[in-house]
Amino acid sequence: MAETKGSPARKAGMNVDTTLVRELAELLAETGLTEIEVEDGDRKVRVARGGVAAIAAPVAAPVAAPAAAPAAPAAAPAEEAAAEIAGALKSPMVGTVYLSSEPGAAPFVKVGDSVKQGDTLLIVEAMKVMNPITADKAGTIKAILVDNAQPVEFDQPLVVIG
Repeated sequence: MAETKGSPARKAGMNVDTTLVRELAELLAETGLTEIEVEDGDRKVRVARGGVAAIAAPVAAPVAAPAAAPAAPAAAPAEEAAAEIAGALKSPMVGTVYLSSEPGAAPFVKVGDSVKQGDTLLIVEAMKVMNPITADKAGTIKAILVDNAQPVEFDQPLVVIG
């Protein structure tokens, strides 16, 4: 077997799919997410916003790059916003929020609308699956805290029902 010249990671047998890393970085930029992680067999690739990419090899192989911790300031504003809005319905997942069933259609709800428990308020798309977000109680829509096609984080306030 011929030995290849290059970085220590290449000599150790680690193969990095740079095309995949670039595609994941573009996906982060497009969606506004802060990080994304994919697994393929015993290999795991994690890309975080801010130009930091951490690639972990299989457990038995030496790690080429240390994993970087996600930036704390990015999480702090979301936590503060969640604490400030009492009674807000929060996102149960990370994804993209849609206020109507399809482009050009009327929104599910508007500020001032009356809703019953179980009524669909919006949709959060996660991994190509459309997840309806329903009212947890009856009341009136006091505020819609997100825009159509906006990326949302887990536990981010979406709608206030009063």
